[in-house]
Amino acid sequence: QVQLVESGGGSVQAGGSLRLSCAASGDTYYWLGWFRQAPGKEREGVASIDTTDITTYADSVKGRFTLSKDNAKSTLYLEMNSLKPEDTAMYYCAARRSWAPRFAMLDLSRFSYWGQGTQVTVSA
Repeated sequence: QVQLVESGGGSVQAGGSLRLSCAASGDTYYWLGWFRQAPGKEREGVASIDTTDITTYADSVKGRFTLSKDNAKSTLYLEMNSLKPEDTAMYYCAARRSWAPRFAMLDLSRFSYWGQGTQVTVSA
């Protein structure tokens, strides 16, 4: 089992920044990722990283969002800059314990462990 706890969400104006954190504990994991779900929409992949630090970003966030890890703290960060109203969503951290191909790194069906989520609201 992998336990995930997200934090760092909040409300900002468009153009602002937020940093989300995901603290992982329990069993080892191979991938960590961020997903989001806006009201009335399906959950979608935002960004993910594997244990070799290979990262993948959704096209909608490339150049604005950046992943980083603090391995000593088993914590994943998502730095979000130039936020837009369409970034408003509940953001979830997820983990997968085994290898999978890079093309699947934003496929939520590949992730077995999920946090409770943290809300991000961006106002125009």
